[in-house]
Amino acid sequence: MVERMLITLSVNGVAHELAVPPRRLLSDVLREDLGLTGTHVGCEHGVCGACTVLIDDRPARACLTFAVQMEGHEVTTIEAVARDGALTPLQQALHEEHGLQCGFCTPGIVMTFEAFLRDNPNPSEAEIRDVLSGNICRCTGYQNIVAAVGKAAAVMRGEGT
Repeated sequence: MVERMLITLSVNGVAHELAVPPRRLLSDVLREDLGLTGTHVGCEHGVCGACTVLIDDRPARACLTFAVQMEGHEVTTIEAVARDGALTPLQQALHEEHGLQCGFCTPGIVMTFEAFLRDNPNPSEAEIRDVLSGNICRCTGYQNIVAAVGKAAAVMRGEGT
């Protein structure tokens, strides 16, 4: 029998008490135990970025993080980004600039850039591309994603619609 640890996992502002094996990944707990399937699992090696969530408002790979490590931390998933059904400027810009196709990589990209734009309200294209290098997209191509992030930054600064 696998040993389990009782943890309190705070996800999207809600505390969940769970008994999990010490080596259970955060991505598995989010998807399988909590039903939050917006966090996608691609490579399972932390390379593709599809599993990116925010831990204490910083991007992190859920496929490389043990759930038991999250005791005392706040996890935010893609499910908590839109407020009352209203898209964030980043989500809206990704839609308008055709920065998504199949959507598999999109949650990880959104989580990465929601944090990035909060900290960097006026990024250069080179900075956007550098941050985007941690997320793999096989469908859309990166130009539209870069354009969407730039557009979202301008909207968030009050320079666009």
